[in-house]
Amino acid sequence: MKVKDVMVGTPASCTSEANLGSAVEILWKQNCGILPIVDAQQKVVGVVTDRDVSIALGTRNRLPGEITVGQVASGKVFACRPDDDVRTALATMGNAKVRRLPVIDANGKLEGILSMDDVALHSEARIPGRTPELSHDDVVDTLKKLYRPELPRVVPQKAAA
Repeated sequence: MKVKDVMVGTPASCTSEANLGSAVEILWKQNCGILPIVDAQQKVVGVVTDRDVSIALGTRNRLPGEITVGQVASGKVFACRPDDDVRTALATMGNAKVRRLPVIDANGKLEGILSMDDVALHSEARIPGRTPELSHDDVVDTLKKLYRPELPRVVPQKAAA
């Protein structure tokens, strides 16, 4: 199953100059939890999530109209392509610990959004004698990766001489 078979193909987006008030309005009206940030050529340059907005508004003691999306957005973009296999996108989500991916074309332009919700809705139970294209197990395995806490890496210390 390809990403293009599962993704939402009409994603909302904004620019880095948009303020958080307008970003929240888009999130509300579009019923989504992520806004890709695009430049003038519609290339994805970042993302802002509902969580990013909530934390910014809760910690900066400023009005939403005074904070730009670019000030709170993640510049690190994890994305996938429309022709990627959904399992490849799930691996990206699990490794990056993100529940949503912008879907971009070869030039980095926004084409859609793939969310864990979309994937879950397209998954199927395993039936003896038949392997589904996308199983419930694929979804659950990814969710386990997303929600498994990262343990601090322990660096062995040299014994005192």
